[in-house]
Amino acid sequence: MALGAASPLTEQDCHHARLARDSRFDGRFYVAVKTTGIFCRPICPANLPKEQNVEYFIDQAEALEAGYRPCLRCRPDSAPGSWAWKGTETTFQRAITLIEQGALSGGSVDALAQRLGISARYLRQLFERYLSMSPKRYAQYHQLMFAKQLLFSSSMSVTDIAYASGFNSTRRFNDAFAKGLQLSPSQVRRRAPVQVENRIDLSFHGPLDWQRMCDFYALRAIRGIENVGTDYYQRYVDIDGSLGWFSARHQSQQALTIEFELNDIRQLKALVSRLRVMFDLNTDINAVEQHLNRVAPGLVRYSGIRIPGVWNAWEAGIRAILGQQVSVKGAITQLNRLVAGVAGTEEAVRFPSAQQLATSDLSFLPMPLSRKQTLVRFANLCLTDEKDDLDAWIALKGIGPWTVNYAALRGLSDPNRFLDGDLIVKKMNALFPDLNPNSASPWGSYATFHLWSHSQ
Repeated sequence: MALGAASPLTEQDCHHARLARDSRFDGRFYVAVKTTGIFCRPICPANLPKEQNVEYFIDQAEALEAGYRPCLRCRPDSAPGSWAWKGTETTFQRAITLIEQGALSGGSVDALAQRLGISARYLRQLFERYLSMSPKRYAQYHQLMFAKQLLFSSSMSVTDIAYASGFNSTRRFNDAFAKGLQLSPSQVRRRAPVQVENRIDLSFHGPLDWQRMCDFYALRAIRGIENVGTDYYQRYVDIDGSLGWFSARHQSQQALTIEFELNDIRQLKALVSRLRVMFDLNTDINAVEQHLNRVAPGLVRYSGIRIPGVWNAWEAGIRAILGQQVSVKGAITQLNRLVAGVAGTEEAVRFPSAQQLATSDLSFLPMPLSRKQTLVRFANLCLTDEKDDLDAWIALKGIGPWTVNYAALRGLSDPNRFLDGDLIVKKMNALFPDLNPNSASPWGSYATFHLWSHSQ
Protein backbone atom coordinates (compact mmCIF):
# COMPACT_ATOMS: atom_id res chain seq x y z
CA MET A 1 0.00 0.00 0.00
CA ALA A 2 1.62 3.29 -1.12
CA LEU A 3 -1.18 5.83 -1.06
CA GLY A 4 0.42 7.92 1.66
CA ALA A 5 -1.05 10.45 4.05
CA ALA A 6 -1.71 12.95 1.27
CA SER A 7 -4.30 10.73 -0.40
CA PRO A 8 -8.00 11.04 0.52
CA LEU A 9 -8.54 7.47 -0.72
CA THR A 10 -8.32 4.44 1.53
CA GLU A 11 -7.16 1.00 0.47
CA GLN A 12 -10.80 -0.12 0.66
CA ASP A 13 -11.86 2.75 -1.65
CA CYS A 14 -9.27 1.67 -4.20
CA HIS A 15 -10.29 -1.97 -3.87
CA HIS A 16 -13.97 -1.23 -4.62
CA ALA A 17 -13.15 1.20 -7.45
CA ARG A 18 -10.79 -1.33 -9.04
CA LEU A 19 -13.32 -4.15 -8.94
CA ALA A 20 -16.01 -1.87 -10.42
CA ARG A 21 -13.58 -0.35 -12.96
CA ASP A 22 -15.18 2.95 -11.95
CA SER A 23 -14.12 5.61 -14.47
CA ARG A 24 -14.62 8.38 -11.90
CA PHE A 25 -11.40 7.19 -10.24
CA ASP A 26 -9.38 7.14 -13.44
CA GLY A 27 -6.26 9.19 -12.80
CA ARG A 28 -6.78 9.35 -9.02
CA PHE A 29 -4.73 6.21 -8.32
CA TYR A 30 -2.89 3.40 -10.07
CA VAL A 31 -2.93 -0.36 -9.52
CA ALA A 32 0.41 -2.17 -9.47
CA VAL A 33 0.41 -5.97 -9.89
CA LYS A 34 3.22 -7.66 -7.97
CA THR A 35 3.16 -10.86 -10.03
CA THR A 36 3.61 -9.14 -13.40
CA GLY A 37 5.58 -6.02 -12.43
CA ILE A 38 3.09 -3.83 -14.32
CA PHE A 39 1.00 -0.89 -13.11
CA CYS A 40 -2.38 0.04 -14.61
CA ARG A 41 -5.25 2.50 -14.46
CA PRO A 42 -8.22 1.30 -12.36
CA ILE A 43 -10.26 1.02 -15.59
CA CYS A 44 -7.82 -1.40 -17.27
CA PRO A 45 -9.79 -4.12 -19.15
CA ALA A 46 -7.27 -6.85 -18.24
CA ASN A 47 -8.33 -9.71 -15.94
CA LEU A 48 -8.60 -8.54 -12.35
CA PRO A 49 -5.71 -9.79 -10.17
CA LYS A 50 -6.21 -11.00 -6.61
CA GLU A 51 -6.14 -8.30 -3.95
CA GLN A 52 -3.11 -9.80 -2.21
CA ASN A 53 -1.15 -9.36 -5.44
CA VAL A 54 -1.73 -5.61 -5.86
CA GLU A 55 -0.63 -2.33 -4.31
CA TYR A 56 -1.88 1.17 -4.99
CA PHE A 57 -0.09 4.41 -5.89
CA ILE A 58 -1.42 7.95 -6.29
CA ASP A 59 1.20 8.87 -8.89
CA GLN A 60 2.76 7.19 -11.92
CA ALA A 61 6.25 8.27 -10.85
CA GLU A 62 5.89 6.43 -7.52
CA ALA A 63 4.97 3.22 -9.34
CA LEU A 64 7.99 3.61 -11.61
CA GLU A 65 10.23 4.28 -8.62
CA ALA A 66 8.96 1.07 -7.00
CA GLY A 67 10.11 -0.90 -10.08
CA TYR A 68 6.84 -1.29 -11.97
CA ARG A 69 6.50 -0.62 -15.71
CA PRO A 70 3.41 0.94 -17.35
CA CYS A 71 0.74 -1.24 -18.91
CA LEU A 72 0.74 -1.10 -22.71
CA ARG A 73 -2.97 -1.87 -22.81
CA CYS A 74 -4.55 0.83 -20.61
CA ARG A 75 -1.64 3.31 -20.96
CA PRO A 76 -1.34 5.05 -17.56
CA ASP A 77 0.33 8.00 -19.31
CA SER A 78 -3.03 8.91 -20.88
CA ALA A 79 -5.01 8.95 -17.62
CA PRO A 80 -6.62 12.28 -16.65
CA GLY A 81 -4.45 14.29 -14.24
CA SER A 82 -5.98 14.43 -10.79
CA TRP A 83 -3.55 15.26 -7.98
CA ALA A 84 -4.80 13.95 -4.65
CA TRP A 85 -2.94 16.65 -2.77
CA LYS A 86 -4.20 19.66 -4.79
CA GLY A 87 -5.03 22.53 -2.53
CA THR A 88 -2.99 21.19 0.39
CA GLU A 89 0.45 22.35 -0.75
CA THR A 90 0.41 25.22 -3.22
CA THR A 91 4.19 25.50 -3.54
CA PHE A 92 4.57 21.81 -4.25
CA GLN A 93 1.82 21.93 -6.88
CA ARG A 94 3.51 24.92 -8.55
CA ALA A 95 6.78 22.98 -8.59
CA ILE A 96 5.05 19.99 -10.20
CA THR A 97 3.49 22.24 -12.86
CA LEU A 98 6.79 23.95 -13.68
CA ILE A 99 8.65 20.64 -13.90
CA GLU A 100 5.99 19.25 -16.23
CA GLN A 101 6.48 22.34 -18.38
CA GLY A 102 10.18 21.54 -18.64
CA ALA A 103 11.72 23.69 -15.87
CA LEU A 104 14.38 21.04 -15.10
CA SER A 105 15.05 19.99 -18.70
CA GLY A 106 17.61 22.75 -19.08
CA GLY A 107 17.64 24.24 -15.60
CA SER A 108 18.76 23.33 -12.10
CA VAL A 109 16.87 22.51 -8.91
CA ASP A 110 18.41 25.64 -7.36
CA ALA A 111 17.01 27.83 -10.17
CA LEU A 112 13.56 26.23 -9.80
CA ALA A 113 13.60 26.77 -6.03
CA GLN A 114 14.56 30.42 -6.50
CA ARG A 115 11.68 30.82 -8.95
CA LEU A 116 9.32 29.40 -6.32
CA GLY A 117 10.74 31.64 -3.62
CA ILE A 118 11.98 28.78 -1.43
CA SER A 119 15.29 27.07 -0.73
CA ALA A 120 16.47 24.08 -2.78
CA ARG A 121 16.61 22.08 0.46
CA TYR A 122 12.94 22.77 1.23
CA LEU A 123 11.96 21.89 -2.35
CA ARG A 124 13.69 18.51 -2.02
CA GLN A 125 11.94 17.97 1.31
CA LEU A 126 8.54 18.58 -0.34
CA PHE A 127 9.23 15.96 -2.99
CA GLU A 128 10.44 13.48 -0.39
CA ARG A 129 7.30 14.11 1.67
CA TYR A 130 4.82 13.66 -1.18
CA LEU A 131 6.59 11.38 -3.67
CA SER A 132 9.59 9.91 -1.84
CA MET A 133 11.96 10.98 -4.62
CA SER A 134 13.99 13.95 -5.74
CA PRO A 135 12.74 16.67 -8.13
CA LYS A 136 15.27 15.57 -10.77
CA ARG A 137 14.11 11.97 -10.63
CA TYR A 138 10.48 13.05 -10.92
CA ALA A 139 11.39 15.25 -13.90
CA GLN A 140 13.03 12.34 -15.70
CA TYR A 141 10.09 10.04 -15.05
CA HIS A 142 7.78 12.72 -16.42
CA GLN A 143 10.00 13.06 -19.49
CA LEU A 144 9.85 9.30 -20.05
CA MET A 145 6.07 9.11 -19.71
CA PHE A 146 5.70 12.00 -22.15
CA ALA A 147 8.04 10.23 -24.58
CA LYS A 148 6.01 7.03 -24.23
CA GLN A 149 2.85 8.96 -25.09
CA LEU A 150 4.52 10.39 -28.21
CA LEU A 151 5.79 6.97 -29.27
CA PHE A 152 2.30 5.55 -28.99
CA SER A 153 0.17 8.37 -30.36
CA SER A 154 2.36 10.09 -32.96
CA SER A 155 4.53 9.16 -35.91
CA MET A 156 7.36 11.52 -35.01
CA SER A 157 10.85 10.10 -35.42
CA VAL A 158 12.54 8.67 -32.32
CA THR A 159 15.15 11.43 -32.57
CA ASP A 160 12.49 14.16 -32.57
CA ILE A 161 10.70 12.47 -29.66
CA ALA A 162 13.95 12.34 -27.69
CA TYR A 163 14.57 16.07 -28.08
CA ALA A 164 10.88 16.96 -27.58
CA SER A 165 10.97 15.06 -24.28
CA GLY A 166 13.96 17.02 -23.01
CA PHE A 167 16.85 14.64 -23.77
CA ASN A 168 20.00 15.96 -25.43
CA SER A 169 20.75 12.86 -27.48
CA THR A 170 19.05 9.74 -28.81
CA ARG A 171 21.55 7.53 -27.00
CA ARG A 172 20.81 9.13 -23.64
CA PHE A 173 17.08 8.84 -24.38
CA ASN A 174 17.32 5.11 -25.22
CA ASP A 175 19.38 4.40 -22.10
CA ALA A 176 16.99 6.30 -19.82
CA PHE A 177 13.96 4.69 -21.44
CA ALA A 178 15.30 1.15 -20.94
CA LYS A 179 16.40 1.87 -17.37
CA GLY A 180 13.33 3.82 -16.27
CA LEU A 181 10.52 1.93 -18.03
CA GLN A 182 12.17 -1.45 -18.60
CA LEU A 183 11.08 -1.18 -22.23
CA SER A 184 12.69 -0.11 -25.48
CA PRO A 185 11.13 2.63 -27.65
CA SER A 186 10.50 0.04 -30.38
CA GLN A 187 8.32 -2.00 -27.98
CA VAL A 188 6.00 0.98 -27.53
CA ARG A 189 5.97 2.30 -31.10
CA ARG A 190 2.80 1.36 -33.01
CA ARG A 191 3.36 -0.88 -36.01
CA ALA A 192 1.25 1.25 -38.41
CA PRO A 193 1.95 4.91 -37.64
CA VAL A 194 -0.26 7.65 -39.02
CA GLN A 195 0.81 9.40 -42.22
CA VAL A 196 1.01 12.95 -40.89
CA GLU A 197 4.44 13.34 -39.30
CA ASN A 198 3.68 15.91 -36.62
CA ARG A 199 0.51 14.58 -35.08
CA ILE A 200 -0.46 13.56 -31.57
CA ASP A 201 -3.71 12.50 -29.89
CA LEU A 202 -4.62 14.16 -26.58
CA SER A 203 -6.93 11.94 -24.56
CA PHE A 204 -9.69 13.11 -22.23
CA HIS A 205 -12.41 11.63 -20.06
CA GLY A 206 -16.14 12.13 -20.51
CA PRO A 207 -18.09 14.00 -23.19
CA LEU A 208 -16.78 16.98 -25.14
CA ASP A 209 -19.17 19.26 -27.04
CA TRP A 210 -16.56 20.15 -29.66
CA GLN A 211 -19.07 21.83 -31.98
CA ARG A 212 -20.16 24.23 -29.27
CA MET A 213 -16.55 24.95 -28.37
CA CYS A 214 -15.69 25.71 -32.02
CA ASP A 215 -18.74 27.97 -32.29
CA PHE A 216 -17.56 29.88 -29.20
CA TYR A 217 -14.08 30.31 -30.66
CA ALA A 218 -15.39 31.32 -34.08
CA LEU A 219 -17.19 34.38 -32.66
CA ARG A 220 -14.00 35.53 -30.95
CA ALA A 221 -11.27 34.58 -33.46
CA ILE A 222 -8.36 36.96 -34.03
CA ARG A 223 -7.71 37.62 -37.70
CA GLY A 224 -4.45 36.03 -38.86
CA ILE A 225 -3.72 34.30 -35.55
CA GLU A 226 -6.78 32.04 -35.29
CA ASN A 227 -8.77 30.12 -37.89
CA VAL A 228 -11.92 28.29 -36.82
CA GLY A 229 -14.16 26.00 -38.88
CA THR A 230 -17.17 23.88 -38.07
CA ASP A 231 -14.97 21.03 -36.83
CA TYR A 232 -11.50 22.46 -36.27
CA TYR A 233 -9.58 25.13 -34.40
CA GLN A 234 -6.20 26.43 -35.61
CA ARG A 235 -3.85 29.12 -34.36
CA TYR A 236 -0.28 30.39 -34.24
CA VAL A 237 1.41 30.41 -30.84
CA ASP A 238 4.54 31.89 -29.33
CA ILE A 239 6.37 29.59 -26.89
CA ASP A 240 9.26 31.39 -25.21
CA GLY A 241 9.95 33.37 -28.36
CA SER A 242 9.67 30.36 -30.68
CA LEU A 243 6.82 30.44 -33.21
CA GLY A 244 4.54 27.44 -33.60
CA TRP A 245 1.24 26.43 -35.16
CA PHE A 246 -1.35 23.78 -34.32
CA SER A 247 -4.68 22.49 -35.55
CA ALA A 248 -7.13 20.60 -33.33
CA ARG A 249 -9.89 18.26 -34.51
CA HIS A 250 -12.19 15.91 -32.64
CA GLN A 251 -11.79 12.80 -34.80
CA SER A 252 -12.04 10.06 -32.19
CA GLN A 253 -14.44 9.67 -29.28
CA GLN A 254 -12.02 10.23 -26.40
CA ALA A 255 -9.18 12.25 -27.94
CA LEU A 256 -8.40 15.48 -29.75
CA THR A 257 -6.11 15.05 -32.73
CA ILE A 258 -3.44 17.75 -32.86
CA GLU A 259 -1.35 18.50 -35.94
CA PHE A 260 1.49 20.92 -35.26
CA GLU A 261 4.57 22.68 -36.51
CA LEU A 262 7.22 24.02 -34.13
CA ASN A 263 10.38 25.94 -34.93
CA ASP A 264 11.88 24.28 -31.85
CA ILE A 265 10.74 20.68 -31.29
CA ARG A 266 11.89 20.95 -27.66
CA GLN A 267 8.82 23.11 -27.05
CA LEU A 268 6.41 20.24 -27.75
CA LYS A 269 5.98 19.38 -24.07
CA ALA A 270 5.04 22.98 -23.33
CA LEU A 271 2.60 22.96 -26.26
CA VAL A 272 0.89 19.76 -25.11
CA SER A 273 0.69 20.98 -21.51
CA ARG A 274 -0.84 24.28 -22.65
CA LEU A 275 -3.35 22.61 -24.99
CA ARG A 276 -4.59 20.26 -22.29
CA VAL A 277 -5.40 23.32 -20.17
CA MET A 278 -6.68 25.43 -23.05
CA PHE A 279 -9.19 22.80 -24.20
CA ASP A 280 -9.97 21.71 -20.61
CA LEU A 281 -8.96 18.09 -21.23
CA ASN A 282 -7.89 17.30 -17.66
CA THR A 283 -11.39 17.63 -16.19
CA ASP A 284 -13.73 14.76 -15.33
CA ILE A 285 -16.72 16.48 -16.92
CA ASN A 286 -19.13 13.77 -15.73
CA ALA A 287 -18.41 14.67 -12.11
CA VAL A 288 -18.90 18.36 -12.92
CA GLU A 289 -22.27 17.82 -14.57
CA GLN A 290 -23.50 15.49 -11.84
CA HIS A 291 -22.78 18.20 -9.27
CA LEU A 292 -24.47 20.97 -11.28
CA ASN A 293 -27.53 18.84 -12.02
CA ARG A 294 -27.87 18.09 -8.34
CA VAL A 295 -27.64 21.78 -7.39
CA ALA A 296 -29.72 23.16 -10.27
CA PRO A 297 -31.79 20.51 -12.09
CA GLY A 298 -32.09 21.36 -15.77
CA LEU A 299 -29.01 23.58 -15.84
CA VAL A 300 -27.00 21.13 -17.96
CA ARG A 301 -28.88 21.63 -21.21
CA TYR A 302 -25.95 20.44 -23.34
CA SER A 303 -23.65 17.76 -22.00
CA GLY A 304 -19.92 18.11 -22.63
CA ILE A 305 -19.54 21.88 -22.28
CA ARG A 306 -15.93 22.57 -21.28
CA ILE A 307 -13.99 25.79 -20.76
CA PRO A 308 -12.81 27.17 -24.15
CA GLY A 309 -9.55 28.68 -22.98
CA VAL A 310 -7.19 31.07 -24.71
CA TRP A 311 -3.44 30.69 -25.10
CA ASN A 312 -2.41 32.40 -21.83
CA ALA A 313 -3.55 34.72 -19.04
CA TRP A 314 -1.98 37.77 -20.74
CA GLU A 315 -4.16 37.34 -23.84
CA ALA A 316 -7.20 36.60 -21.66
CA GLY A 317 -6.59 39.80 -19.70
CA ILE A 318 -6.50 41.90 -22.88
CA ARG A 319 -9.66 40.22 -24.15
CA ALA A 320 -11.39 40.86 -20.81
CA ILE A 321 -10.44 44.55 -20.72
CA LEU A 322 -11.68 45.08 -24.28
CA GLY A 323 -14.84 43.14 -23.47
CA GLN A 324 -15.92 45.35 -20.57
CA GLN A 325 -19.55 46.41 -21.04
CA VAL A 326 -19.58 45.82 -24.80
CA SER A 327 -20.94 43.09 -27.06
CA VAL A 328 -18.84 40.12 -28.18
CA LYS A 329 -18.80 41.56 -31.71
CA GLY A 330 -17.65 44.95 -30.46
CA ALA A 331 -14.91 43.40 -28.32
CA ILE A 332 -13.42 41.25 -31.12
CA THR A 333 -13.54 44.22 -33.51
CA GLN A 334 -11.42 46.24 -31.09
CA LEU A 335 -9.13 43.26 -30.46
CA ASN A 336 -8.46 42.83 -34.18
CA ARG A 337 -7.68 46.55 -34.45
CA LEU A 338 -5.31 46.33 -31.49
CA VAL A 339 -3.43 43.29 -32.80
CA ALA A 340 -3.11 44.67 -36.34
CA GLY A 341 -2.16 48.15 -35.13
CA VAL A 342 0.56 47.00 -32.72
CA ALA A 343 1.94 44.43 -35.18
CA GLY A 344 1.82 46.90 -38.07
CA THR A 345 0.16 44.39 -40.38
CA GLU A 346 -3.44 43.44 -41.11
CA GLU A 347 -2.88 39.76 -40.30
CA ALA A 348 -0.27 39.25 -37.60
CA VAL A 349 0.66 35.71 -36.56
CA ARG A 350 1.87 36.61 -33.07
CA PHE A 351 -0.30 38.07 -30.32
CA PRO A 352 1.30 41.33 -29.12
CA SER A 353 3.60 40.99 -26.12
CA ALA A 354 3.29 43.07 -22.96
CA GLN A 355 6.47 44.92 -23.96
CA GLN A 356 5.05 45.78 -27.39
CA LEU A 357 1.77 47.04 -25.97
CA ALA A 358 3.37 49.01 -23.14
CA THR A 359 5.45 50.99 -25.65
CA SER A 360 2.81 51.42 -28.36
CA ASP A 361 0.90 54.55 -29.29
CA LEU A 362 -2.73 53.43 -29.02
CA SER A 363 -4.20 56.58 -30.57
CA PHE A 364 -5.38 54.49 -33.55
CA LEU A 365 -7.95 52.75 -31.32
CA PRO A 366 -11.44 54.35 -31.36
CA MET A 367 -12.17 53.90 -27.67
CA PRO A 368 -12.21 56.03 -24.50
CA LEU A 369 -8.81 57.23 -23.30
CA SER A 370 -9.41 55.58 -19.93
CA ARG A 371 -9.67 52.14 -21.61
CA LYS A 372 -6.37 52.69 -23.44
CA GLN A 373 -4.72 53.72 -20.20
CA THR A 374 -6.02 50.52 -18.56
CA LEU A 375 -4.43 48.46 -21.35
CA VAL A 376 -1.08 50.17 -20.84
CA ARG A 377 -1.23 49.80 -17.04
CA PHE A 378 -2.04 46.11 -17.44
CA ALA A 379 0.84 45.65 -19.92
CA ASN A 380 3.28 47.31 -17.52
CA LEU A 381 2.08 45.08 -14.67
CA CYS A 382 2.64 41.99 -16.82
CA LEU A 383 6.28 43.02 -17.25
CA THR A 384 6.79 42.60 -13.48
CA ASP A 385 6.91 39.61 -11.14
CA GLU A 386 3.31 40.40 -10.11
CA LYS A 387 1.89 39.32 -13.49
CA ASP A 388 0.49 36.09 -12.01
CA ASP A 389 -0.98 37.78 -8.92
CA LEU A 390 -4.68 38.37 -9.59
CA ASP A 391 -4.91 40.58 -6.50
CA ALA A 392 -2.38 42.87 -8.17
CA TRP A 393 -4.55 42.92 -11.30
CA ILE A 394 -7.65 44.07 -9.46
CA ALA A 395 -5.70 46.85 -7.78
CA LEU A 396 -5.22 48.50 -11.19
CA LYS A 397 -7.53 51.35 -12.11
CA GLY A 398 -9.99 50.16 -14.76
CA ILE A 399 -9.92 46.48 -13.77
CA GLY A 400 -12.71 45.09 -11.62
CA PRO A 401 -13.85 41.65 -10.41
CA TRP A 402 -15.59 40.72 -13.70
CA THR A 403 -12.43 41.39 -15.71
CA VAL A 404 -10.22 39.38 -13.35
CA ASN A 405 -12.68 36.48 -13.15
CA TYR A 406 -13.13 36.32 -16.92
CA ALA A 407 -9.37 36.37 -17.47
CA ALA A 408 -8.84 33.63 -14.88
CA LEU A 409 -11.66 31.57 -16.38
CA ARG A 410 -10.37 31.64 -19.95
CA GLY A 411 -6.65 32.25 -19.44
CA LEU A 412 -6.07 29.79 -16.60
CA SER A 413 -9.11 27.54 -17.13
CA ASP A 414 -9.89 28.14 -13.45
CA PRO A 415 -12.81 25.81 -12.67
CA ASN A 416 -14.46 28.01 -10.05
CA ARG A 417 -15.12 31.46 -11.51
CA PHE A 418 -18.86 32.08 -11.30
CA LEU A 419 -19.45 35.32 -13.24
CA ASP A 420 -22.47 36.43 -11.24
CA GLY A 421 -21.82 40.03 -12.32
CA ASP A 422 -22.27 39.16 -16.01
CA LEU A 423 -25.53 40.52 -17.46
CA ILE A 424 -26.50 37.28 -19.23
CA VAL A 425 -25.59 35.19 -16.19
CA LYS A 426 -27.77 37.42 -14.00
CA LYS A 427 -30.70 37.06 -16.38
CA MET A 428 -30.44 33.28 -16.81
CA ASN A 429 -29.67 32.72 -13.12
CA ALA A 430 -33.25 33.76 -12.33
CA LEU A 431 -34.30 30.40 -13.82
CA PHE A 432 -32.21 28.55 -11.21
CA PRO A 433 -32.73 30.26 -7.81
CA ASP A 434 -30.64 27.68 -5.93
CA LEU A 435 -27.58 28.31 -8.10
CA ASN A 436 -25.04 30.75 -6.68
CA PRO A 437 -21.24 30.94 -6.25
CA ASN A 438 -21.36 28.81 -3.10
CA SER A 439 -23.66 26.08 -4.40
CA ALA A 440 -21.86 25.90 -7.76
CA SER A 441 -18.44 25.58 -6.10
CA PRO A 442 -15.99 24.12 -7.06
CA TRP A 443 -17.40 24.24 -10.60
CA GLY A 444 -18.52 27.87 -10.87
CA SER A 445 -16.90 28.34 -14.29
CA TYR A 446 -18.96 25.51 -15.76
CA ALA A 447 -22.12 26.92 -14.19
CA THR A 448 -21.34 30.18 -16.00
CA PHE A 449 -21.03 28.50 -19.38
CA HIS A 450 -24.18 26.46 -18.86
CA LEU A 451 -26.10 29.62 -17.95
CA TRP A 452 -24.79 31.25 -21.13
CA SER A 453 -26.02 28.23 -23.10
CA HIS A 454 -29.60 28.92 -21.94
CA SER A 455 -29.54 32.32 -23.67
CA GLN A 456 -28.87 30.80 -27.11
